[in-house]
Amino acid sequence: MRILVLSQYYWPESFCINEVVQSLRRIGCHVTVLTGQPNYPKGEVFDGYRAAGFGVQQHEAGYSIYRVPLVPRGRGRALGLAANYLSFVLGASLLGPWLLRKQRFDVVFVYAPSPIIQAIPAVWLAFIKRAKLVTWVQDLWPQSLEATGFVRNRRALALVGVLVRWIYRRCDLLLVQSQAFVSPVRAMAGNTPVAYHPNPGELAFNQSQPPGPPALVLEPGFNVVFAGNLGTVQALGTLLDAAELLQSHADVRLVLVGSGSRSEWLRQEVARRQLGNVQLPGRFAPEAMPGILAQASALLVSLVRSPIMNLTVPSKVQAYLAAGKPIIASLDGEGARVLEESGAGVSCPAEDAAALAHAVLRLRAMPSDELQRMGESGQIYYKKNFDPAVLATKLVRHFSEVLAGGRL
Repeated sequence: MRILVLSQYYWPESFCINEVVQSLRRIGCHVTVLTGQPNYPKGEVFDGYRAAGFGVQQHEAGYSIYRVPLVPRGRGRALGLAANYLSFVLGASLLGPWLLRKQRFDVVFVYAPSPIIQAIPAVWLAFIKRAKLVTWVQDLWPQSLEATGFVRNRRALALVGVLVRWIYRRCDLLLVQSQAFVSPVRAMAGNTPVAYHPNPGELAFNQSQPPGPPALVLEPGFNVVFAGNLGTVQALGTLLDAAELLQSHADVRLVLVGSGSRSEWLRQEVARRQLGNVQLPGRFAPEAMPGILAQASALLVSLVRSPIMNLTVPSKVQAYLAAGKPIIASLDGEGARVLEESGAGVSCPAEDAAALAHAVLRLRAMPSDELQRMGESGQIYYKKNFDPAVLATKLVRHFSEVLAGGRL
């Protein structure tokens, strides 16, 4: 099967689509990638790449990555992000067909975190190549724009809704990363079928601890580790409020590993509040994470309280389950449901600092064998539901059904 993967974000940026491509290739698919110039998360084009550059790059694993120009996202301000998103749509729509000339594909597969507009060039390419179009919806538009406050104008949100319906209804299949996404996506999809297909765990997180000392050595004590994006929807203020409530417990600390749009705010707040029990070691390569997570006493995932966030399963949940450590979920809805179903930890309401502090102390008080049992339950659940190889086989099955039956 010949698959064109279209994604604005791709290696050496760290997104789960990187591992999906590897998994598809391992089961015999011929995969080609169309993407932009890597610049996430810092907003600066990576060394060795040019914002205005385009052409083909051979990945060391033996497949082709075609890159189109784009405007770097910069510091994440509205105008910079808009230029970044629109430049990729324009570059992939105009240069994509030329770069991929004379190539044949069975399926165009769109990895669609925000913004969904990156699927626009895929509609065009699928038409030109006479291929089936499958879009993997990672975020709900226009709902997420409203929830994050990025767009507040009702008329603008309505226009975005029109565009989303146009994209959805030109696909042959829509896959969604959360079971709770099925209903809202189906309501906008017209006759396009919708199916649940979760994000797999990252392959790097699924490996055993690498040899040698870990990239970050945690201090002795009860270390609650948060790993990933430090942004607006992660309810970071709640984490700091909980840390204040936990200051009297000298052995408890929050270790927030990662970076994002709120990194500088976090540093300033930790200093202002004099939170000696909060550590901000920065961002580490995915390959380094197993060695860091292996030292954690518990792993923490959090989201803001929002109807749209209630439908989302943060991708770090899969990584945490694979790590085999107890998990604390400070969130509502689908993410909390997955954790409770797995038996891998405890959940508490989103943006409830007191409940989060209580959850930390609850795990701290548990005997070690109970904590170990939680971790093992998480790994069992992971292998059944989120293993990359299992999900790659299911993904190819989706593609085959679309190819065999047209629009299902």
